[in-house]
Amino acid sequence: MSIRVLIADDHPIVRDGLRFSLERSGGNVEVVGEAADGVTLLELAETRPADVFILDLTMPRLNGLDTARELLKRRPTARILILSLHDSRALVEAALQIGARGYITKESASMHVTEAVCEVYAGRLYLSPDIAHLLVERSDRDGKKSRVVLAVPALTARERRVLQLIAEGRTTKEIAADLGRAIETARAHRKNLMAKLGIHKQTDLVRYAVREGILKL
Repeated sequence: MSIRVLIADDHPIVRDGLRFSLERSGGNVEVVGEAADGVTLLELAETRPADVFILDLTMPRLNGLDTARELLKRRPTARILILSLHDSRALVEAALQIGARGYITKESASMHVTEAVCEVYAGRLYLSPDIAHLLVERSDRDGKKSRVVLAVPALTARERRVLQLIAEGRTTKEIAADLGRAIETARAHRKNLMAKLGIHKQTDLVRYAVREGILKL
């Protein structure tokens, strides 16, 4: 039986490249659907059963980490592979903490995506070779080994969603509509987020969102 894969990436060329690599590899992998953003991927997942989900880290409407978080709420057994331009240790750790089973860079995807899908499908952890060195061990005072965990700032899923919408240039009215909340509630979310981050300018919020892999330029 084929390994069924759903792909989410906002660049058609990237999706085409992934589909080509997967279906021409001889690894018994079938791409059953594609989406250009996280929201569409979640909708697609309801009607097209898949074994492995490849999620671009930075997508419009809903980024890869938040898509993964929501997908795992709906399907706790979902096997998720994060695809990214970023090779930040903090982002790799954040993805694994959420529950993703793999993380590969776009630079190495054409060579390693089939292997990654097969490993994730088998229940194993997969990191592409160019980022595997980011997960290191350190010794504490007692000489015990522990994994270094550097997580992104402790924003809630709602706060990350609001941050992405603000960084994308959405108005307060548009944010309220997207969240299904009153305009005053959306305005309060915006104010509280800025206070929590200590950021009070739109341009600085955009820089922060890009740095954390929530938004791409």
